[in-house]
Amino acid sequence: MLFGLCASLFVIAALFMILLILMQKGKGGMGLGSMGGGNQMLFGSSGGQDLFQKATWVLGALLIFGSLGLAIWKTKQVGVSTAMLRSHSTPRPAAPMPLPDDSV
Repeated sequence: MLFGLCASLFVIAALFMILLILMQKGKGGMGLGSMGGGNQMLFGSSGGQDLFQKATWVLGALLIFGSLGLAIWKTKQVGVSTAMLRSHSTPRPAAPMPLPDDSV
């Protein structure tokens, strides 16, 4: 129940990050042809980050650590369930019934 809720919130955060990335304006001119005069902007003098970029970084970190946490959580759940299955003894099948003798 709780794992499903966390996984649903993880999916919503991923969709929100996709929307944030699509809403951001492009940096423009970052192709190979503009390496001559635009090196200052390439190496950090872009004027700081706006709100969308900061939110993208936060959501990216949330998605990385969230995926790691959900994977560890699910692995522990599977480990517990297989340990429970191994601890329960399975009943052995009964011996087959003998066939009736038709020599009467």
